[in-house]
Amino acid sequence: MSTNNDDEKPPTDVDAGADGENEGNEEDHRHEDAAEILSNLLQNQAALNFNSPNMTAATNASNTNVSVGEAQNAAVQQLLEAMKGDVSQGVGSEKGAKHAFWDTQPMLDEKGAANEPNYHQPIVPNKPPSELRQEPYNMPKGFEWSEIDIHDPSQRDEVYDLLYQNYVEDDGCVFRFDYSRDFLMWALTPPGYQKQFHLGVRSSKSNRLMALITAVPATVRVYQAEKPMVEVNFLCVHKKLRSKRLAPVLIKEITRRVNHTGVFQAVYTAGVVLPGHVASCRYYHRTLEPRKLIDIGFTRLPPRMTMARMQKLYKLPTETATPGLRPMTPDDVPGAHALLSKYLQKFQLATVFTQEEFAHWMLPRKGVVSSFVAEKVDDVGTKTITDFCSFYHLHSSCVGNTKHPTLFAAYSFYNVATSVDLTELMRDCLILAKNEGHDVFNALNLMENERFMTDLKFGMGDGNLQYYVYNWLCPTMKEKDVGIVLL
Repeated sequence: MSTNNDDEKPPTDVDAGADGENEGNEEDHRHEDAAEILSNLLQNQAALNFNSPNMTAATNASNTNVSVGEAQNAAVQQLLEAMKGDVSQGVGSEKGAKHAFWDTQPMLDEKGAANEPNYHQPIVPNKPPSELRQEPYNMPKGFEWSEIDIHDPSQRDEVYDLLYQNYVEDDGCVFRFDYSRDFLMWALTPPGYQKQFHLGVRSSKSNRLMALITAVPATVRVYQAEKPMVEVNFLCVHKKLRSKRLAPVLIKEITRRVNHTGVFQAVYTAGVVLPGHVASCRYYHRTLEPRKLIDIGFTRLPPRMTMARMQKLYKLPTETATPGLRPMTPDDVPGAHALLSKYLQKFQLATVFTQEEFAHWMLPRKGVVSSFVAEKVDDVGTKTITDFCSFYHLHSSCVGNTKHPTLFAAYSFYNVATSVDLTELMRDCLILAKNEGHDVFNALNLMENERFMTDLKFGMGDGNLQYYVYNWLCPTMKEKDVGIVLL
């Protein structure tokens, strides 16, 4: 659904098979199509996060169904069907079929998992640096590696432009994800980030950024095992080059670089089922501005439902009810970090935040992430953070819509309630999101989120989001056991 600058064509002298010492390697050639599908799956995962075909909104006693985004959903459904077709042709979607790419990867084997005696360890043992490939993989002719300096405004603009034009597309050209430059800075610069993991590919002729893959460090607990990992994101290849075998090389090179830092596990999500997922979650959506959502084609007015009734159905108070709920400040970080860390111990897959990491991810940033706390004060004046809620901002351009050029979406991040019921805290979170100008509030059914979804009139989407842990053997888990939210 993107537009492109046709004045600058992709390099015409690309040797699509060139891969340095791997040139002519039959295994690479056998896996190239599957890896390209992986590229599409990862870079389009946000399409499922954003909207799901045939999504229905929960209602009050009227039980009226509200389906979301017919025009948009039709376009995205075409994309999903095409992706499913690619999966069946490229890696095998039928039960028992072989998966040319994933059968070679150290991923959980679901068929043998039930009888696996050796859980909670790497599938492939860690290797010493001397046994790892020392040199970067050679790019196809006409391309070269480029480490991105996300702090450089001009390079940040290049990343923004690449993602905006190529990261999420639909045939209908209705909506386009718009990761803001500030969002990209936040997403790619947590404590301990490494520039070498912001890996780009440039055209040798024009120096134009043509592809990207990123990884950021995180400590992740899988059941009882805490492991240093990376979170992989933003795998994006310019749409004109998706047949040029860039994605397999990107994946191999980011793996090589991460391995050289002593890290051999990664966590990521994808919208389509691939072998080896440890959990599957579903997105739910809560309408905040029904009139606008109808105007832009994101929601339709159901039969026998008037606009006035629909607005009344989704109306929220203007003021929050949780006593003392306010924006989080740096002074709140120690108490809020302790509260969230204790809460996340309930779950089997969770990030283990340091206080510095918590501050990076949770402290409010205008237009990027919003976080709120409530506190109590005891008889001697000691303050304790009792409740915490947060959401991040991921908007979309409404292509060609001059009246409503942007769809403002909030995504539930991390939430902990101890002094009030979680439903009451999340009602306040919806109020805060609406007061900040958002049109829709999205949440996965992980952690304890299902407790509030019906009462707060969230609609269930059709699309699932699969969680994967690379090179780690563990049992699969239910969505309620997942305690990690990836951007």
